[in-house]
Amino acid sequence: MENTKMTPIRMPVELLAELDKRVGPGKRSKFVIEATEEELLRLKQKKALLSTAYIFEEKDYPGFASREDTYAWVRQLREETEAWRREMFAQ
Repeated sequence: MENTKMTPIRMPVELLAELDKRVGPGKRSKFVIEATEEELLRLKQKKALLSTAYIFEEKDYPGFASREDTYAWVRQLREETEAWRREMFAQ
């Protein structure tokens, strides 16, 4: 069995009733654990995004000045990758 610890959680009665209705009383813990894991991952991702926001300056990347420039760069990258893939697997 996993290393676990029991912890009391106070929940609004209406929320608990909705939880039981949707997932069933025997599946509460699993649902709360999964929801907590998902939310913690979301919070970590948000923190990472915020900590790296604006680390690049537009003046340093003139090739991405417009949406069209960015699309052109992606298309070129895909074409180069596809050409490389064809060459690698043609043998």
